[in-house]
Amino acid sequence: MTRRQLTHAQWKFIEPYLPIGRYGPYPERLREQFEGVIWRFRSSGQWREMPAEFGPWATVYGRFRVWRDAGVFTALLEGLTAQGASAGRTDLSLVSVDSTTVRAHHDAAGMRVSKHLMNALEQAVQEQDAARQKGAARRNRTDRTNAGASGADAGSA
Repeated sequence: MTRRQLTHAQWKFIEPYLPIGRYGPYPERLREQFEGVIWRFRSSGQWREMPAEFGPWATVYGRFRVWRDAGVFTALLEGLTAQGASAGRTDLSLVSVDSTTVRAHHDAAGMRVSKHLMNALEQAVQEQDAARQKGAARRNRTDRTNAGASGADAGSA
């Protein structure tokens, strides 16, 4: 039996994003099927090689296709980014805006971002700017203090 792929906290975050239709899946199998998708992409194995503990491979693959088409993985990524930004764990300095080295596919031109994600990202940027300004002010004070002290030492020598 394979160990769990997700912690309980991770599952609590993911579960609300998974759609439950009229005819299934049964809620007690959702986690196993989602972990089956994780297993498939972590192992790079074929769907048919999936361990039986995740359920029939065809069912897990079918769930993956439904979730993919419903935008579940995109919504998860946006939710995770928003959560990280609101907790101050998103390093926005890693975002590249240099158009000479990074080109988006023409299909990416009309990307839509939810208001929740955009607000969280804008707030994170404002907090990072405030922290940078605070750090610059502290460095300026320290530099002036050190320059005054070294000037006094030089005059007495």
